[in-house]
Amino acid sequence: MSEAQLNVWEKALGWRKRQMIQRQLDPISNKIRNDALEEVAKEVDNFKAFEKDTMASFAAYVRSLKR
Repeated sequence: MSEAQLNVWEKALGWRKRQMIQRQLDPISNKIRNDALEEVAKEVDNFKAFEKDTMASFAAYVRSLKR
């Protein structure tokens, strides 16, 4: 592996490590995010513009975005 390729891997692994640490250290942001996603999902469930199954499926997708 050349030095340039190694440098790319080091940067990628450093980014992933930072991402994992931020997720562990930031439970308040995760709670706020999850609460907002749940609120959106509840509102989507109440939409009348589309079939009930379509809106339930979309609400399930929104809920799946929670951390």
